[in-house]
Amino acid sequence: MKHLDSIDDPRRRLLIQALTTGVFSSALPSANALADSLFGSKPTKLPPQQSIYRITGAVQVNGQAATLETPIKPGDALTTERNSEIIFVIGSHAMLLRGESQLQLEVAQNLTQSPVIAALRLLQGKLLSVSRDMPMRIETANASVGIRGTGFYVESFPEQSYFCTCYGVTDVTAKADPTSKTTVTAYHHDRPLYILKHAAPGQHIRNAPFINHTDQELALIETLVGRTTPFVFPNDAYSTPRREY
Repeated sequence: MKHLDSIDDPRRRLLIQALTTGVFSSALPSANALADSLFGSKPTKLPPQQSIYRITGAVQVNGQAATLETPIKPGDALTTERNSEIIFVIGSHAMLLRGESQLQLEVAQNLTQSPVIAALRLLQGKLLSVSRDMPMRIETANASVGIRGTGFYVESFPEQSYFCTCYGVTDVTAKADPTSKTTVTAYHHDRPLYILKHAAPGQHIRNAPFINHTDQELALIETLVGRTTPFVFPNDAYSTPRREY
């Protein structure tokens, strides 16, 4: 597996340093220009009335074609077609849903307050998400994960799920075997996991490599809710988690 720092676009190294400072101002015109060219528009905190930052390809919300004006709220269902993607915000949650994905935003049963997300049900596909101080669950075909306010990346397929706690604390349980469970405390992608449908009792959760998501994407979606990533990028170069498997 190639490490991302060996293949990453050098322009993104400058951009990510600006992203992680939490500022895009006139003092950083080069970063603003890079953001426009790489992400389609300058990353900044979305206004409260706007849900969607970017749509690529064909995306549906509740069965209807989504546009940049489409609101997204707890209780909605999102579907992306092949080679499509949507980046969106709900309250303090920011998410990037990749192509060929089906995601349901399950609403908490609390009639005394504004609707909030109780769980993310990823029926299939790939999702990157960040939140803070907002406990919820992520459900896939093979895993049930308690989220305590964190950044995570998840892939859901019939035979296995992939889950990376990018930062924060998560409780991971295999649906096929509740005795296969673990708690992950991560600062920077410290322990990605595969959760399997078929395995020996107690062995449905296994260590996995770091795949298919980047710190740039995490920094981008954190920026959309006015935050920065909890880890610090080095000044001289961008690097990714380094492990041997």
